Amino acid sequence: MKPTVSKQLTAAAASAAVAILILAGCTPERTQVTPSGVPSVAPTLEGELYEQEIAWEPCDELECGTLLVPLDWDNPAGETVEVKVNRLQATGAKMGSLLINPGGPGGSGLDLTAYFGGMAGEDLLEAYDVVGFDPRGVGQSTPMDCGDASTVDAYVVTDWPLETEADVEAARQRNVDFAGECREHSGAIVENMDTVSAARDMDLLRAVLGDEKLNYLGFSYGTQLGATYAQLYPANVGRLVLDGAVDFMLPADEQAEGQAVGFERALGNYIEWCHTEDDCPLDSNTDAARKQIHDLTIGAIADPLPGATGDVNGNLMVYGIVVTLYDEASWPYLTTALQEVIDHDTANIMGQLADFYLDRDPYSGEYTSNSTVAFYGVGCLDAEPGPPWDLAHVDQFRAQMEAASPTFGWWFASSVGCNSWPLQPNERVTSLDATVDAAPILVIGTTNDPATPYAWAQSLTQQLGHATLLTYDGEGHTAYGRSNQCIIDAVDGFLVDGKMPAEGTVC
Repeated sequence: MKPTVSKQLTAAAASAAVAILILAGCTPERTQVTPSGVPSVAPTLEGELYEQEIAWEPCDELECGTLLVPLDWDNPAGETVEVKVNRLQATGAKMGSLLINPGGPGGSGLDLTAYFGGMAGEDLLEAYDVVGFDPRGVGQSTPMDCGDASTVDAYVVTDWPLETEADVEAARQRNVDFAGECREHSGAIVENMDTVSAARDMDLLRAVLGDEKLNYLGFSYGTQLGATYAQLYPANVGRLVLDGAVDFMLPADEQAEGQAVGFERALGNYIEWCHTEDDCPLDSNTDAARKQIHDLTIGAIADPLPGATGDVNGNLMVYGIVVTLYDEASWPYLTTALQEVIDHDTANIMGQLADFYLDRDPYSGEYTSNSTVAFYGVGCLDAEPGPPWDLAHVDQFRAQMEAASPTFGWWFASSVGCNSWPLQPNERVTSLDATVDAAPILVIGTTNDPATPYAWAQSLTQQLGHATLLTYDGEGHTAYGRSNQCIIDAVDGFLVDGKMPAEGTVC
């Protein structure tokens, strides 16, 4: 099962080079749940870490610092690791701190802070110190490292066959081997970068910043992190906004099916738009255009297309396509990439789009961050382990995915996900029942969101104790900062003034 990563392309490109901007993250297609009995308060510390002070230093237009957190929250007085933080100071009378998370898992909160001032409302920026952080295992914090680019490529990029029992066993063994590589290069952080541990880090950061309550804006996977926090620390919840909601209580196959349906719908909307453009390279019949794209991706498995710095296989072809479906402003890039593939049998632009998805340098092939491996590190720790997959399970899942998405279903079912991942966390969350004791939470859903379907926002809202759903009627992934002023006003009204939008509000 393939992951999806939330990206947004900027509106500018120079020749074949594409300039891009990360907006938010996605969710793995595995059950992101955890066993009951998780304590609702943090383990007791001797006060040492909660009494630390962050030494803020200037970094460009922001301030940067380091928070020390327990490597293992089951042993809070033991070894520590670093969580890197930055902040954009309030432009007016400060009412507190607002923690932000871009999603992923694996997305850099430090990067999000760097451009958050250009996407947020003025009222919010006046009232809050906006605080970003790279979660444990991610980016500049104590990182997960799985080896060189060739090792990561072999695990993430290669089109591995999955047609025989031997193929399935080999896929499961690759999970074991890759986790072993990550453990060898990273140490114990790979066993302790789960969502519960990251949520506990957020409470420590809240306390060190001097905030009585946690105020938080999380995108995509960041909604899972925020909801987990609300389950663990309901009494500490301030004003929480969860944008692009993930219903991480759903079974794994239902999560995957939801995303498959979402991306198929987004592709159909793109095709309809493309047909209105003079330069659309696709067949004028919508169903034929879908098949045209499907055949291009399947064909690249056996016959990869030449790209600027290497061959573009079926896997990379799909990465390049789906990354443009996160925002309708990116659709012209997909048109240009498809034109090149169809007219010239080359995939320079499609390869660059895939490289952006994976945070790979399009010239050197080196990974520019660890977001790709951190996605698996967090997602597979969070995933509830199940019995080993066999070919019958794969075939059943493939049929389910192809029914949900005739174009991309093969891709969603081209791996065994986290099955046989050998590392396990100390804690998981299996219920959101404790959130009934939390302050009201604002959930945002986008009606045509491909990565976190609108139905997830509806169901997560129902599971949270006191939550209101705000709807953005439009395309793309998440809403705040990329949709319209109605969303800005509603979110800022809640975060700054404490005014919850009316139930049923649609922007």
